[in-house]
Amino acid sequence: MAKKIAKSTTAAPKKKEVARASTATIPPPLNAPDARVLDRLWATVLSRKDASPSESHSARLLARGTAKIAQKFGEEAVECVIEAVTGHKPSLIAESADVLYHLLVLWVDAGLRPEHIWAELSRREGLSGIAEKAARKPLALDGLPTRKIP
Repeated sequence: MAKKIAKSTTAAPKKKEVARASTATIPPPLNAPDARVLDRLWATVLSRKDASPSESHSARLLARGTAKIAQKFGEEAVECVIEAVTGHKPSLIAESADVLYHLLVLWVDAGLRPEHIWAELSRREGLSGIAEKAARKPLALDGLPTRKIP
């Protein structure tokens, strides 16, 4: 007759719980720069708009056009996602910085200013994310609604 093994009342934490717990224990850096660094980066990218592509990476990207800028942004976003999934925080930090830089280049190319995005974020502030998304009109391509994974 086989013996039944009693299950422990304390189950091992799931991977997501472990990841959340490990990120919650990271103390903020001392004397760390704040979000104003984005304002300085924005000003730098904007100032490179008319610079020589041979002297500035931002100017080189801008000269290559919207499709290339969007491609680079997408590549950096994917790399950021990969680092988030693997849990390698130093790489996630570096890739996040790359995503923000390429996003600012994309805004400059599109003629947007950070204030446009801040206004949209302010508009959404206090709204339920679920309600805000439900209120959006579905995007259509050639008259057909898009299909998204729920």
